[in-house]
Amino acid sequence: MTTEPTHGPDRGLRRLVVGEGLAATVDALFLVWLTLFVLELSEPGLATGFVLVAVALPRAALLLPAGVLVDRLGAARVTAVACWLRVAVLLALVAVVTLTSPSLTTVALLAALLGVADAAYFPAALALVPAVVPTGKLSRVNALVQGAESGGDLIGPAVAAGVIAAVGFDATLGGIAALAALAAVALSTLVRTVRGAPPDTADADADAEAEAEQLSSPRALGAGLAYAWNEPLIRAMLAAVALINIAVVGPVLVGGAVLAEQRLGGAGSFGIVLSGFGAGSLAGSLLAGWWPPTRRGWTVVGGVAAIGAGMAGLAATTQVAAATAVVGLIGLGSAFLGVVIVATLQERVPTRLLGRVTSLVVLATVAFDPLSYVVAGVLLPYGTTALFLVCGGAVLACAGVVAVSPAIRALR
Repeated sequence: MTTEPTHGPDRGLRRLVVGEGLAATVDALFLVWLTLFVLELSEPGLATGFVLVAVALPRAALLLPAGVLVDRLGAARVTAVACWLRVAVLLALVAVVTLTSPSLTTVALLAALLGVADAAYFPAALALVPAVVPTGKLSRVNALVQGAESGGDLIGPAVAAGVIAAVGFDATLGGIAALAALAAVALSTLVRTVRGAPPDTADADADAEAEAEQLSSPRALGAGLAYAWNEPLIRAMLAAVALINIAVVGPVLVGGAVLAEQRLGGAGSFGIVLSGFGAGSLAGSLLAGWWPPTRRGWTVVGGVAAIGAGMAGLAATTQVAAATAVVGLIGLGSAFLGVVIVATLQERVPTRLLGRVTSLVVLATVAFDPLSYVVAGVLLPYGTTALFLVCGGAVLACAGVVAVSPAIRALR
């Protein structure tokens, strides 16, 4: 099982929350900066997609190998290296943007390196939390970190666009790089405060851990996949996360934009509706952290059902306020569910496997985005009502399947 920290918890906890919160803010700001900068370089269209895919592809492709790396080297070390790689790439991008007139290819290549850093950072950051935080505080710390991410998503676009308008792309990117450096400093200090023993020798079952340490990388990855598949609780949670991602991301972004044009008064209302998702996510994160559920299994079922009900509810919305409230419900359910699932895995997965399992969690949240957009594209010709009813129905059906799982029902 996960090891308790051996240092004074408060200092390490503060640095963890500050570091991971800053890293989440950097992600939100940089995505907006990158999108606007690419639009500045070229006409809207394939160019923007090309650069964003350059970030997404290496991130998705390397997540599972990165999970093996986390379990081999330790979450703190991998987190620190990934953070400083981010800083180096951002500084290189600052130099390129400031001193040259960069091509889209150059920007895409540097963006791809950020995708590599992300692949290492995300599972490592999730696995780092239980190494620093006492078990009783896991939900609250995850809520703070996820709340920072939700807050960045909520205000990031406006802040980034406003700063770019005021001081330009160069200075804005420099500020983002400075925030990334602060995050790297905060998280790098945790390498020395986390227990010095490698994760694979710190668990009770030393023989099994030593054997895992000797596995080749493919076999180690296979061991992690087999563990996740053979544990009914983890299998059910990962399946639910993947299905929600497929049924929500594309339909909300693509279908929501069409809904805004057809029923809500124009494309401008779409931004208001999406702000509801950010506000709901922030509320859901804080709610899960400060009032953790006593019966987690039924909370997971309720979170999935809330997301499904929200998706189906979008089919009937004709007013901006109603659509914003419904999307806020989706965001609240998603964030609450995310905190509960992550804290549960951090508590229950053996430390020697935690990096591989958290990499699967991240993969389930990002790898299916293209399929989600395909689902939206296939269903949209039948109308937004059909799109939201089908996707909402799929999520509600998932809630029913999760509810009959003995492992989920028994979860406390």
